[in-house]
Amino acid sequence: MTEQQILKRVYGHKEGWVFTPANFLDIGSRAAVGMALKGICDRGLIRRLARGLYDYPKTHPKLGVMSPTPEQIARALADKDGSRIQPSGAYAANLLGLSEQVPAKAIFLTDATDRRITVGHQEIILTRTTPKNMATAGRTSGLVIQALRYLASVTWTIRS
Repeated sequence: MTEQQILKRVYGHKEGWVFTPANFLDIGSRAAVGMALKGICDRGLIRRLARGLYDYPKTHPKLGVMSPTPEQIARALADKDGSRIQPSGAYAANLLGLSEQVPAKAIFLTDATDRRITVGHQEIILTRTTPKNMATAGRTSGLVIQALRYLASVTWTIRS
């Protein structure tokens, strides 16, 4: 019964949805949800990305099964903790198109605890920061501020 309820909720989202067991705790106990997710993974309907992190894989007609974006992964972790995230550094500059550099590590500022997670070849880093840095979290202005801070630090390093 728990598996059917979880699948119904998963299928209610678009392909590419990244989630944690916390998204289903209203359906059953943590143990029951964990067992149901394991069974669904074993049948290949969802994918386990890392411990406690899953996705409903998006499939591209020519490229096949797609990996989730670092932002989708970070958002799922933030939702689990009830925290906020803000892309930072080279990742923020890349999201805005200010840099063609695609960072190997996506760094996000958060008001929760520090955390590192590796999914495939992607490393997602959540770094705790001050409330001042989180004041614009989730807004385009926050993304711009973080990208400009990164670009200013790179320019300063090159000139020194």
